[in-house]
Formats: sequence, structure tokens, C-alpha cells
Amino acid sequence: MTPSKTLKVIIVLGPPGSGKGTQSKLLVKKFNLDYFGAGDALRERQKIGDFTSKRLIKVMGEGKWVPSFLISKIWMDKLEEFKQKKKFKGFISDGSPRMLPEAKLFDDAMEWYGWTRGMKIIFISISLKASLLRLTKRRQCRKCGRLIPWIGEFKKLERCDRCGGQLITRHDDKPEAIRMRLREFKNKTMLVINHYKKQKKLIKINGEQSIENIFKDILKALK
Repeated sequence: MTPSKTLKVIIVLGPPGSGKGTQSKLLVKKFNLDYFGAGDALRERQKIGDFTSKRLIKVMGEGKWVPSFLISKIWMDKLEEFKQKKKFKGFISDGSPRMLPEAKLFDDAMEWYGWTRGMKIIFISISLKASLLRLTKRRQCRKCGRLIPWIGEFKKLERCDRCGGQLITRHDDKPEAIRMRLREFKNKTMLVINHYKKQKKLIKINGEQSIENIFKDILKALK
């Protein structure tokens, strides 16, 4: 097990469309960390075919948030999996915790596993106007699932830049669902942001710049 003083736990938060998923994956690659994406995990959970999966498809398609008990169960199982790894260097949490009760549970979990010392919280800040524009314009590859952000050179893509697949609008990126998610972020996730700000753990990053510059700012802040 990696000594706790060198282990990294980085939570990446931000409004929908802020690019937190892109930055999370860049951090995973940079530091060779494990990854947990709340959105990805929930979409994967939809594939099982039971009551919960069918309910998730409906709820997420309407832009509503999944109850805390479900997402907490999913990431608690993942944390235990991480703890069992022999060469564990840390992990990135992409978009979770989303609500204040989840944040407090997450804090308890970090204490339980002995990971509080290396925990950092990155907040990628963009305006709600920019968030709405990016979400209504971004696309996803039908073939490989790659999410194509509406930023910089990505705007020019007509096919997936990795596999050449068709680009489509994700089912939970419809205008009504987007507006619902933005309201949820403002009313609920901002409480999480303030929670970590009070703890002096929050690192705020300007998200209204290029992907490369956002990443540079994150790396600089982590030092």
C-alpha cells in the first residue's frame, strides 16, 4: 500500500458542462490514479435491467438527480475495491459528492480509510450561461461513448476523433433536462462547494478557458 503521505485523493466538481470529466481523465493519466465517475457509474448501472436500472433511465433522462442512498452505495463499493489494490496511488472522483449529506458521508469514508491527508477538492467554475451553451451543443460518440465537449477545436468535429463513430446528442442533454440539472447544481452542489471552502480545502479554477490552460492551472494549484 502506498504511504498515506503520497496518496492522492482529488475530487473534481463543477457545474454540468464545466469539463470536469475531461480534466479528471487528464489527472488520472498524469498521476496514474484510479477513476470514479458518478455519471459514468450511474449510466453503467442502467444496463443491469432491474427495477433500479429502469428507474435510473427515467429519472436521469428527465434531468432529475439520483437519491443519495444509491450513489453512496455505488461509490462506497468502489472505495472498498480501491482499498484492496496492492499498488494503489489514489483516485479521482469526478462529480461526486453532489449534495451536502453525501459530502459528509464522503468525509467520514475518507477518515475510515485513512485518506484525508491527501484529499484535494478542485472546483472548475463557469457561468450558468456557459454551462447551458456547452451542454446543448456537446455530443457523444454512438460507437465508443466518447463525450465531445463544445470547446475549441472539438466544435469542428463531424465524427469521433478516436474511432470515427457517429456523433449524437446524449439523451440526458435535452434542454429541459439540462435546465433541471443546472437548478439542482445551484441549489444543492453549491452547498458542497461552500462546505469544502469553509474547510479551506477548495481550489477554484477558471473553467472558461482552453482545456490545456485549465489543466495547467489545476497542476499549478496542486503543487
